[in-house]
Amino acid sequence: MRLLPVLALLASLQAPAAFAADLVGRVVGITDGDTLTLLTPDKRETRIRLAEIDTPERRQPYGTRAREALSNLAFGREVRVVVEDTDRWGRTIGHVFAGRQDVNAEMVRRGAAWVYRDYSRNPALPRLEAEARAARRGLWALPEAERMPPWEWRRRPKQG
Repeated sequence: MRLLPVLALLASLQAPAAFAADLVGRVVGITDGDTLTLLTPDKRETRIRLAEIDTPERRQPYGTRAREALSNLAFGREVRVVVEDTDRWGRTIGHVFAGRQDVNAEMVRRGAAWVYRDYSRNPALPRLEAEARAARRGLWALPEAERMPPWEWRRRPKQG
């Protein structure tokens, strides 16, 4: 009887590893500054939402430039995605690496993304954001009135 709880514990410790598999493939689409489409070697398209960051929406100031920044870093490249979760829209949430470059962190370093503090566990990201802000890189060069975090932009009342 004692063996059963031990086996259950071992199985539960193994379970997260089954969900944390990496994906590899070529980036074939950029939806916006924090979402891309990955084509895997078995020809499956998977939408990837970059973990721990949030970028301006398309109609928001700097939204188009954030999309261009992600495109410059990842489009057409072979990448590895360290999968963290799946969001409510079915997108895979993960950390994208193009070679040795952490694309999520590079978006923050370039000032093309905010750290999504509600979901971020990486202590380096707030430091990269502070450096980008101090250097007025990317969206941090916008007038302060135009710098609205995307999570606030999405909550504001719709016009028209």
